[in-house]
Amino acid sequence: MSDDKSNPLLRLQHEMAVFAEERDWDKFHTPKNLAMALSGEVGELTELFQWLTSEQSFTLHEHNNEALSDELADIMLYLLRLADKCNIDIETACDRKIEKNRIKYPIEKCYGSAKKYDQL
Repeated sequence: MSDDKSNPLLRLQHEMAVFAEERDWDKFHTPKNLAMALSGEVGELTELFQWLTSEQSFTLHEHNNEALSDELADIMLYLLRLADKCNIDIETACDRKIEKNRIKYPIEKCYGSAKKYDQL
């Protein structure tokens, strides 16, 4: 990855590290604790959609944009913090995973299907 100034993910990771350090929270940011916090935030995101129909879920942002935005940001920030603490280059990891998924889900086998790769 490139430096903080040209890479938004690195910039956010750095900002989160400074934020935690300034508050003496770094000691609480273990991989276990961050994974648990991330899971909690995903739960809060899920609550926004819980009782909606599929159609209503597409228009949630029109009614509750700030809550949706906040939950997505919380998830992203915890994810970046976890990647930082575990020394994972998240950009490279994502690129690698996309390539694995291309192999696992070839277009000619999965186009228009929701089946898992082992059922194609």
